[in-house]
Amino acid sequence: MMLPASPSFRLDGKRALVTGAGRGLGLAMAAALADAGAEVTLCARTSSEIEEAAAAIRARGQLAEAMPLDVTRTHEVATTLAARPAFDIFVNNAGMNRPKPFTEVSEDDFDTVMGLNLRAAFFAAQEVAKGMIAAGRGGSIIHVSSQMGHVGGENRTIYCASKFAIEGLSKAMALDLARHGIRSNTVCPTFIETPMTAPFLADEDFRSRVLGKIKLGRLGQVADVTGAVVFLASEASSLMTGSAMLIDGGWTAE
Repeated sequence: MMLPASPSFRLDGKRALVTGAGRGLGLAMAAALADAGAEVTLCARTSSEIEEAAAAIRARGQLAEAMPLDVTRTHEVATTLAARPAFDIFVNNAGMNRPKPFTEVSEDDFDTVMGLNLRAAFFAAQEVAKGMIAAGRGGSIIHVSSQMGHVGGENRTIYCASKFAIEGLSKAMALDLARHGIRSNTVCPTFIETPMTAPFLADEDFRSRVLGKIKLGRLGQVADVTGAVVFLASEASSLMTGSAMLIDGGWTAE
């Protein structure tokens, strides 16, 4: 009997770019992609963090480089990426939040959050996609969205708006890019314990409310997300595009 071949999760020979890669989830995703064989470029504003991270990955015998860049400076992003070989994998991760009640959100809050979470993400993905198209070998674009791109959340109007927009962007990109063999998907985590979420989760009342919504009864860890990212980057997900992978412990199931 001839058994069907299992798909490979390996990424050997692939070039991957991860934004917001200096710490937390971005760093973990970059390390996981390198562990699967990809040559990883870590991008963030703070050069010292990504230089240290890239060195740690190389110390494991894997391939990594640092690319200091502020992704909100779209002209610099375009110039920098145009000067580099095309990427096969793009993890569109850089993001932020300013939790406030809806009636207290300022124009600066709105412009800052949407400027990074949506505008910068849009144009970074556009530049990476242009490189993928020119290279002619397809690719995988993975947007780091959120469960808050599927439900509402108190004091998170701007963040929810930005992540709902990313979900729509990813689906529309999937349609535009499919003919080039480029896939676009999202990963949508619940609250993951990272330096960014630590100040919120330090509030015991907030932490208790969050755990009450996560049906599996625990906060997420970065390792809960990295497997999904490697899957979406690999040929194991070759028929997936325009999809959202919810890694929310059952938050949105109710």
